[in-house]
Amino acid sequence: MPNDKCYELKPDNRMFPYTKNYLYHEMEKACKASGVKRIRVHDIRHSHASLLIEMGFSPLLIAERLGHEKVQTTLDTYSHLYPNKQIEAANKLDEI
Repeated sequence: MPNDKCYELKPDNRMFPYTKNYLYHEMEKACKASGVKRIRVHDIRHSHASLLIEMGFSPLLIAERLGHEKVQTTLDTYSHLYPNKQIEAANKLDEI
């Protein structure tokens, strides 16, 4: 990776300043304070993917964002969210 894309990171710098444990602790604290059911950090990943599907982004783009090597992994994981897309596609075609 070229140095000009690293924003002057040094080998001992963290790319992400927050650890999973820190995020877990903060989420736990916020959930208790707000009365919201506890979620896992990984649940945010699923929410992100679900939102992208609902917004109409392609499975290929979503797979790239999630770091899946194969788009089939994304489709296998989130296929239950795609049946609604068939109805939407049929409705759009009917409009033409």
